[in-house]
Amino acid sequence: MTLPDPDDYVPSPCVRICRLDARRRYCVGCLRTVEEIAAWGGMGSDQRRAVLADLVERKR
Repeated sequence: MTLPDPDDYVPSPCVRICRLDARRRYCVGCLRTVEEIAAWGGMGSDQRRAVLADLVERKR
């Protein structure tokens, strides 16, 4: 098993406001979907960066 590169660490966007917006199906705090939140721990850095890029669009 290879350890993740600490220089390539992508932190979670979680802001500890965990409440699901039923209409949009996103967390009102971090704007991730339930599926993205559940998968975050197993995602690679590139996948995490892709989710973060999607969050920028969701904020608009």
